[in-house]
Amino acid sequence: MPDTDLAAILGANLSSGNGIPVSIMDALRVPAVSNAIQLISEAVASLDVHVKYVEGGTEIEVTDHPVLNLLRGEANDWTTGFELIRQIMVDALVADQGGMAWVNRVNGRPVELISYRQGTLFFETDLDTGERKYRLGNRPVAARDVIHLMPPLPRSPLSLARDAIGIAVALDRHAARLFTRGAKPSGTLKFPKGMGETAVQKIIASWRQTHEAEDSGGRTVILYDGAEFEAITFNSTDAQFLENRKFQIEEIARAFNIPAPMIGALERATWSNSEQKGREFLSYCLEPWLRGLEGAFNRALFSDDERGRYVVRFDRDDLTRADLATRATVINSLIASRTLNPNEGRAWLGLPPREGGDEFLNPNITTPANTSAEGISNSDTPEDTDNAAE
Repeated sequence: MPDTDLAAILGANLSSGNGIPVSIMDALRVPAVSNAIQLISEAVASLDVHVKYVEGGTEIEVTDHPVLNLLRGEANDWTTGFELIRQIMVDALVADQGGMAWVNRVNGRPVELISYRQGTLFFETDLDTGERKYRLGNRPVAARDVIHLMPPLPRSPLSLARDAIGIAVALDRHAARLFTRGAKPSGTLKFPKGMGETAVQKIIASWRQTHEAEDSGGRTVILYDGAEFEAITFNSTDAQFLENRKFQIEEIARAFNIPAPMIGALERATWSNSEQKGREFLSYCLEPWLRGLEGAFNRALFSDDERGRYVVRFDRDDLTRADLATRATVINSLIASRTLNPNEGRAWLGLPPREGGDEFLNPNITTPANTSAEGISNSDTPEDTDNAAE
């Protein structure tokens, strides 16, 4: 059973369990499949990428590391960092070999990242140890010079969902025929006995001209010589056709491990559970891919001296941001509990730090610094206090 990459090189299509050949392009023509792949790949590529220095268990952000220019700016002369990360994710979702990119080094430092078409950069796996040996064309390349994001299972999600996608393709094709004359006629013309063949042909020609032409909608039906029209209604199997199509959307969502409402299955989506579905999308779908991609970057982008000291991190906050009122309440609570200082809270809002904002103080109980004990003494009465205020 060849994998998807070899089949694509040879121009072959792999058949699903129902006998329908499903290539990668056939699968991508199914809206639920293309939507799922686009949703995951663009969500990952849209996150901010950071390089951090590890010191004593604490990660300190680094803003001048050359790897940042490759991941945030231009990976090479024709590809941006966003496009590179997105392509690696797309390849990992559709190809059994995963998503790969070659790291071009000059004097030991990475200067560009190149994502080749499938079949150009490939690998062979040792069956005993699982060690991967890479080749770029006919030239062997070091494993540390390859960014490689493997799918979680022996095959890609698209390959494993080929049967479900094949059913969706069959339903799409049937839907295309259903609304044409090839699938089921809208009705039948019944003629009385004894009508000649010539008269029947004339009635059929007149019917097609007045009711089957492109601009024939809404015309009045005129029948001759006792002819009758009987409409054909949908039976129970036809009525379940839409239910079958909806079920395939849910099946494809399960294959890619994303909540079904995120690719259009909104029957059970409500305002109350939409936020929960977003958290599930981050926790159960994106987080494993992000961990794998961070590990692939850490292994391939840093030198031997930098390994373990520098790490690549994706900022997940963009996917967990709530509305402004909720965020303000949470930030205020964290500052009041002295978990964050005001400047850290301002950083969450994208605001610059302010003077004195690095102290961990509770603004609800902390006395301002310019308050003195000379104003009101304990012996002052409320009336004296009011007079002093005046």
